[in-house]
Amino acid sequence: MNVIEDVLKASGIDDLNPVQKKALKTNFLRGCNLVVSAPTASGKTLIAEIASLNTINQGKKAVYIVPLRAIASEKYEEFRKKYEPLGVKVAISIGDFDKSDPWLAKFDLIIVTSEKFDSLLRHGINWVDKIGLVVADEIHLLNDPLRGPTLEIILTKLREIANPQILGLSATIKNYDEIAKWLDAEVVKSDFRPVKLYKGVCYDKKVFYQPKKDDLELSGEKNEIYEIVENTLKNKKQVIIFVSTRKAAEKISEEISKIVRQTLKASEIQELEKISLEIENVLDHPTKQCEKLAKSVRDGVAFHHAGIVNEQRQIIEKNFKNGLIKIIAATPTLAAGINMPAFRVIIKDIRRFSMGYGMDYIPVLEIQQMMGRCGRPKFDKEGEAIIIAKNKEDAEFIWNNYINGEPEEIKSKLGVETVLRMHVLALISSVPMISKNDLIKFFSKTFYAHQYKNLDNLKIRIENVLLVLENFGFIERVGKSKDSPFSKASSQDEIFKATIIGRRVSELYIDPLTANHIIQNLKNAKYINDINLLQLISNTIEMKPLLSLKKDDFDEINEFLIREGENLIQKPPNPWDLEYDDYLRSIKTALMFKDWIEEVGEDKLLEKFGITPGELRIRLETADWLLYATHELALLLVMKDFLKDIRKIRIRVKYGIKEELLPLIQLKGVGRVRSRILYNSNIKSLSDLRKIPIESLSRIIGPKIAMDIKNQLNQIDKNDTQKILEFYE
Repeated sequence: MNVIEDVLKASGIDDLNPVQKKALKTNFLRGCNLVVSAPTASGKTLIAEIASLNTINQGKKAVYIVPLRAIASEKYEEFRKKYEPLGVKVAISIGDFDKSDPWLAKFDLIIVTSEKFDSLLRHGINWVDKIGLVVADEIHLLNDPLRGPTLEIILTKLREIANPQILGLSATIKNYDEIAKWLDAEVVKSDFRPVKLYKGVCYDKKVFYQPKKDDLELSGEKNEIYEIVENTLKNKKQVIIFVSTRKAAEKISEEISKIVRQTLKASEIQELEKISLEIENVLDHPTKQCEKLAKSVRDGVAFHHAGIVNEQRQIIEKNFKNGLIKIIAATPTLAAGINMPAFRVIIKDIRRFSMGYGMDYIPVLEIQQMMGRCGRPKFDKEGEAIIIAKNKEDAEFIWNNYINGEPEEIKSKLGVETVLRMHVLALISSVPMISKNDLIKFFSKTFYAHQYKNLDNLKIRIENVLLVLENFGFIERVGKSKDSPFSKASSQDEIFKATIIGRRVSELYIDPLTANHIIQNLKNAKYINDINLLQLISNTIEMKPLLSLKKDDFDEINEFLIREGENLIQKPPNPWDLEYDDYLRSIKTALMFKDWIEEVGEDKLLEKFGITPGELRIRLETADWLLYATHELALLLVMKDFLKDIRKIRIRVKYGIKEELLPLIQLKGVGRVRSRILYNSNIKSLSDLRKIPIESLSRIIGPKIAMDIKNQLNQIDKNDTQKILEFYE
């Protein structure tokens, strides 16, 4: 089987482009490592597909690592459609961090996020030696403080235990050769782009381009963004506008919709009306944000940021790709790898708020990622990225820094103690025992060590982390090594092993600091209730950034502390302590969760706490995981009295329900709204559901759901019902 022909045929193209041809001149098809540094939309993914099929043909697995779940889902759908007809088994694994997903052993091409793959390695997957290729998509994210260290550890660990071929795909970066040297990889560096990119600066009623082309003249009668949008629509093209904040994205979307509406055909208006209703009714009760988004979409415009829910995001992206939505106003999250190009990109803001730095310039690499959305292959011969300058100084800075400047060097972010805590514990937990020198030897093979050479600072941090983990009771020293032909450790080297609870903390994929916080507070707890447990999990690293405090919040929180302070598991710190502000924020965050489980609507939560539906979903997912981890730690500590309460609260947080709805919520298709409707109709248990005639039930919740519930009840026998009752008692 000729893998190149198969990939070309599956992709519907006739020939390879210059970047891909350049890759074929290397030894990557013979198993050599390769780093490809080329612009967005230059065809890097096709190189990965060729390498993957080549590996699978040799009886090995290919693992494709991406930074975001949305990208993983996009790649999964694309690869499944293209390669399953060729007999390639494609899988995606992005969910539960406490599962080894043994079913993955049957698949050839596995798409994962870096965090999920790290979790799989911690759970000791038995197919790691079958991995022949690892694709690190967006490998320049080694520079990212959140995701970079995990990717770096994964690649270092895999080279140690399986030594697969590594293919790193990167945007154009300054020190690609340094990453390649670390990986012992060949390099493909190219500036080729299938759609020519013109970068422009808008200043003084003109857009000046690089490379040189005719300037775009503006009248100055309207805001420059509006004029550029009008010009784009006149040419029947689409635009993505990047702004620095969610509020700005919503504002510009609302304002620009008036311009776009006038250009729509009658058939488009009709279709957009349907999409608008779909977006508005994604939630059980539409929020003001849902209504605002639906109103914009009705006019062919959408805003796109982390505050919208996943279903809304998917609808927007699908209808932008098919040309129905003409304009998207987005925060930079859209630029991070999702395949959604437009003819023009307008970048309104070159500064954004950065924690600890205030307003700071956006890195060149990120601006290039935004610019990379320009030009739709097969539709456009060129694309334009236009940055808006506020004044002459801005224009000069943009021209020198973003148009003609080089992206920043990629720097390892591994040497931070918060990062090292998790990964040192994971390394110790993965083996029966390990010496300190072997730990340092492992870290000497990381990109951090390759880049900074001197490991003295890292050694000090590792020793500090070892002391912290030992004090937490997650690892223990088992003495010093003695000379032995079977030991890698040198004489008198300290040996460590993970305790039972330390191993479990590593598997649970939470920060050891969080685990210790939960354990110590549980030990001091007299009882568990919803608010004291919600405050406990809110005051964790994983939940940050916590909800910000407004002037009006202090009175409410102080009243709460006077009323409930003694009943909280974690007692308030001294008001002069540095931790006090975070503690107050954790109370506000817990009160938000408390309202959620008291069935307060998302529209009210948005109004009261300023939390958007998308942000709420992210926080609920984090809370669910922390509650699961709390349950598992309580189980290990034999705190049997707490387990049922923790389980109940976790289910309530998952569905946003009062405790009285717990017996009903277990049925599929019966969520927050339907369970409340049933309860208010005096149907409060499975027994009540069994007794009620299907005709009566149909009148309450509809015939289809009624029939489905009755079918489920028939499958639940009396023993199961008794177990369920015991669970909730």
